[in-house]
Amino acid sequence: MGAHRLALLVFLATLPQLLLAGTTRYYTFNVTMQKVTRLCTTRAIPTVNGKFPGPKIVTREGDRVVVKVVNNVKHNVTIHWHGVRQLRTGWSDGPAYITQCPIQTGQSYVYNFTITAQRGTLFWHAHVSWMRATLYGPIIILPKSGVPFPFPKPYKDVPVVFGEWFNTDPEAIIAQALQTGGGPNVSEAYTINGLPGPLYNCSTKDTFKLKVQPGKLYLLRLINAALNDELFFSIANHTLTVVDVDAAYVKPFDTDVVLVTPGQTTNVLLLAKPDDGSPAATHLMLARPYATGRVGTYDNTTVAAILEYAPAGHIKSRPLLWPTLPVFNDTAFAANYSAKLRSLASPDYPARVPARVDRPFFFTVGLGTTPCPTYQGCNGPTNDTMFSASMNNVSFNMPTTALLKAHYDGNTAGVYTSDFPATPTEPFNYTGTPPNNTNVANGTKVVVLPYNTSVEVVLQDTSIQGAESHPLHLHGFDFFVVGQGGGNYDPSSHPAGFNLLDPVQRNTVGVPAGGWVAIRFFADNPGVWFMHCHLEVHTSWGLKMALVVNDGPLPDQKLMPPPSDLPVC
Repeated sequence: MGAHRLALLVFLATLPQLLLAGTTRYYTFNVTMQKVTRLCTTRAIPTVNGKFPGPKIVTREGDRVVVKVVNNVKHNVTIHWHGVRQLRTGWSDGPAYITQCPIQTGQSYVYNFTITAQRGTLFWHAHVSWMRATLYGPIIILPKSGVPFPFPKPYKDVPVVFGEWFNTDPEAIIAQALQTGGGPNVSEAYTINGLPGPLYNCSTKDTFKLKVQPGKLYLLRLINAALNDELFFSIANHTLTVVDVDAAYVKPFDTDVVLVTPGQTTNVLLLAKPDDGSPAATHLMLARPYATGRVGTYDNTTVAAILEYAPAGHIKSRPLLWPTLPVFNDTAFAANYSAKLRSLASPDYPARVPARVDRPFFFTVGLGTTPCPTYQGCNGPTNDTMFSASMNNVSFNMPTTALLKAHYDGNTAGVYTSDFPATPTEPFNYTGTPPNNTNVANGTKVVVLPYNTSVEVVLQDTSIQGAESHPLHLHGFDFFVVGQGGGNYDPSSHPAGFNLLDPVQRNTVGVPAGGWVAIRFFADNPGVWFMHCHLEVHTSWGLKMALVVNDGPLPDQKLMPPPSDLPVC
């Protein structure tokens, strides 16, 4: 056999792997300050490539994504690829002091990861302090080439990214709150694709318009990139069909209102109405908060965008149609909506739910207090306390070096301890009358898991400082939401009602206000993985912890070595 023929046969033999390997997509993110005007207020904000919101990453399942991030601003920066599994590539996950030291001014870092078994919508955002207020953008994951959607193919897809606008620097807002111990000032507006819309002061010109053609099918990629607010979303006179959440397909269902917590994404199909000669109308798209907590105030405004049928004509002469949104604290709607979410669980997209549990955990999540350190008094629940937040009453102390590097080097002494409690150390009536002592403990504590352990975590809200919904995000994994309910979790009766057949697969789940949620997953990703509330104020107050997953025995079950340009602290 000739050398050329042999080479050809070898190439043809490796072609399936080459095709499966996908494409490598390269991006450069220059973080720079950019002057932006909203609500008649101009301020310089951190942006990526001068854009607000930032640029979208478009990729396919199976592709490798390589992003060079260059920091040209005075603040430290990291970028988190929210919801990306990061299998064995924890160095590219992005949370500051968990998987990496921040990228300092004038420095750069290359994030390098592969999209594995995910398709739909995710997003990227800064992951240090409150920098994600303006540093965020969509990640659009298309199916592998030639693989169809498991729903009708849309004519067009459109990212709809919710954010919050502050007239002052969010870094100054959280710095002041942490100093005084009180709740931080709230945002001045919500935005859709960076625009506040006509319901805000001098913002009519800053309105997102979704132009549609009659009878066409659109895929809206809803992303909640807001800092501190869960949001209801609805379009006047139109039904939405939910088909995907957190880059995992779901059994389609129709709804007039979608609930999206910070950190969550939802893909919905929108069928534009046919051109049947009926009078043209302008349809408002509205979002406003789902707010259940007592602590501090919240931004109770409403953001509007416009659904506009082509040809547009004169909008002012048309009737304006408003959607109906639930009241701000409609916990019943939230529970009913969450219950409708089910995995596709088909032969092509199976739901691999752990049927048995190796390591069960019960974590309380909620607020608490810390004694005021000054004689001048603080702005917490009382003048001698500051607001705090915790999981199992441990408020997480951020380390000054990255946990992942300490784990990888086997040099964890003085960085973290592996004694995070598996259950509350002092049980109480979690959703009843709070205990007299609401002070939290502090520490940099983690849970250590052997590779491929099947894990169940029951997340229980508490009534300390008021029951409140908490969107909990786990890095490095998708998990299955096997059960949820109101009141206190009962280990003797509630597991019998768990859904192990087609539970929804997510990376961020709302812990119900005054209730509980149970999640399961396999710890099949070696590394150090952050788990925290995606309400940024609660993260700042300490509602966070980390899971350390040890290497498995096989080569493809081990954390890859750190890249040469990994930032140092």
